[in-house]
Amino acid sequence: MTINIRKNFATIMMAALMMASLATTAKGQEVQSWLQLKTPGNKAVCYPLEVVKNGQNLKLTATENIPAEVSATVEDKQGEQVYTITIKALNTIYFNYKQSVKAGSFAHNDCQFLMPGFWYRRNLRSPKEAPSFHTSDSWLVREDRLSTPLTGVFNEKTGEYYTVIRTDDIQKAAYSAIQKGEVILSQASDLGFTGFENMEGHTWLSFGFPYQENPKTYIRKLTLAPPVTAFEKLEKGETKTLTWTVNKGHANDFSEFVGQVWNYSFDTFQPEPVKLSYDYDFVKKTLSNFYDEGYTETDDLNYYSGIHLLTYDCQNNGGAEIGFIGRVLLNAYFALEYAEENGNEKLKNEAIKIYDSYLKNGFTKSGYFREFVHFDHNEEPDVYSIRRQSEGIYAVMHFLNYERTQKRQHPEWEQRIKTLLDNFLAIQNADGSFPRKFDKNSNVIDASGGSTPSATLPLVMASKYFKNKSYLASAKKTGVYLEKEIISKSDYFSSTLDANCEDKEASLYASTAMYYLALATKGKESAHYTQLSKQATYFALSWYYIWDVPFAQGQMLGDIGLKSRGWGNVSVENNHIDVFIFELVDVLNWLDKTTNEPRFKAFGEVIKSSMMQLLPYEGHMCGVERVGYYPEVVQHTNWDYGKNGKGFYNNYFAPGWTVASLWELLQAGSAEKFMDTKKH
Repeated sequence: MTINIRKNFATIMMAALMMASLATTAKGQEVQSWLQLKTPGNKAVCYPLEVVKNGQNLKLTATENIPAEVSATVEDKQGEQVYTITIKALNTIYFNYKQSVKAGSFAHNDCQFLMPGFWYRRNLRSPKEAPSFHTSDSWLVREDRLSTPLTGVFNEKTGEYYTVIRTDDIQKAAYSAIQKGEVILSQASDLGFTGFENMEGHTWLSFGFPYQENPKTYIRKLTLAPPVTAFEKLEKGETKTLTWTVNKGHANDFSEFVGQVWNYSFDTFQPEPVKLSYDYDFVKKTLSNFYDEGYTETDDLNYYSGIHLLTYDCQNNGGAEIGFIGRVLLNAYFALEYAEENGNEKLKNEAIKIYDSYLKNGFTKSGYFREFVHFDHNEEPDVYSIRRQSEGIYAVMHFLNYERTQKRQHPEWEQRIKTLLDNFLAIQNADGSFPRKFDKNSNVIDASGGSTPSATLPLVMASKYFKNKSYLASAKKTGVYLEKEIISKSDYFSSTLDANCEDKEASLYASTAMYYLALATKGKESAHYTQLSKQATYFALSWYYIWDVPFAQGQMLGDIGLKSRGWGNVSVENNHIDVFIFELVDVLNWLDKTTNEPRFKAFGEVIKSSMMQLLPYEGHMCGVERVGYYPEVVQHTNWDYGKNGKGFYNNYFAPGWTVASLWELLQAGSAEKFMDTKKH
């Protein structure tokens, strides 16, 4: 059988694939298998395995004598095909095993693909410098890149889909100093690989052990490197048993496919909350130290120094940012509320000083927030974003609403926000979208609508606070755009400010936006927004890990016991996990009540507990210098943001947003309280 594999795949594998034989399982699945054996200091030799069926058992033999025996069973479990592979060493060997299962008769050109938290459709929003169809239509990746160790392929013409999921207990990882070419692992590992390949125009699901990455490995932002194949040592007489499950299903569209796969993945792994040695009151008390030590005064703006800090000193560096990644005003609101609850006059006064300074000096002449000011570098960009502006309004709306409950009025702040909202109404497009970036005069610099849902939240809040229907009308227009261009097309993109690709935050903001619209409306209209929120929520959840990736000894995150379940990958370009969550757990709890989906609430508890693990306090500093300065770029796979790699943080981090995200996570039901509704 001739296999047309892309030229940039390893030549040695290509030659072996051309010799591979086929077997057909009881359910009609065509399979192929290969075993690569490496002698240290020499290139590996790839042996295609002849697959001979005997009932549920498969015997896999090479055409040459090799120092290994490979056997397999295929068990039908409620329609799933469970493949159990056993490799026995007849002498000491260094091996890599690969198996491919044909996805029915799917033509590759008819298919869209899913590797949760990493690959959506064909990753065509991502540039050629990141994993995407721009570089290859066949990809194999290591399992720890994925929020579920699963690959899915969806046939758009028929609605049929196949998935393959690793069902072993993956607990161990091995350190390797080499990240490309042929690598012998330093110790036993459980980490394999998964992916999809185009063979003679048909789609095959491919998987194996230990890991491979082909045609490229992704090592840094927009940096693809040559492929890698890892080899594990088996001593004479030792065996390795591996298990994967192939499942088949049907969905009406790609969005439904993602939802079904998430439910299936959750049921397969059944993640449990992480047990913590401290309660959530202790978390807030600890995080409040960031407000205490990070507070900075200038003759211009007062702020919490929480962007572009170094993990090893956390020193103030002169940067103030209104929205992501600083969230200065949201943090000041949280600090004010916390200070008044606990009688902390210092924290209270500093929070008020921040708001006072932004009221006096924090706006441009045209009424926009001064988004980012770096006093040490005398830097203040004149490009503004709908996301940061929206996050600034969102924070002020919470502040004003809280102050109203305390019988304190702020007419100047109210007028500032009305002026800014007027700017919003003026730049909103006819289709309901907002441009991603613009200048101080509202001239569009980036017309992309991917950040539109960030504006929905403050518009809904302002409609309630100011009793102004025009703001709600604008928010509903964003809902029309989101439904038509984002949610219905399963195209969640470009919400992160430093990337143009498929990303978590786009789907998270879309689900939250529809949540707000549902709270602001009634009857069928509210029910419609609810279903759209649920649809987007599945995409958001697909970025969050439902399993614990393994770390090698000496990789700090593993040494301190980090469990990755409940943490979210960031984007195709930025391949690390973080605690970006904000109100999503509120959305999950609300959807549990309104749509009767208990998995959402259960996973919300996983997220809430797990994201508190790296709380830095005395004796538990988690690799950062200051108490409460929660880490950000958590590098969980073979990728780094510029420094250190798997098991460590990047040198630079932004506790401004991490503290805000976790604090909001602990403020249960804030949107429903703001909207003052009991209907849900």
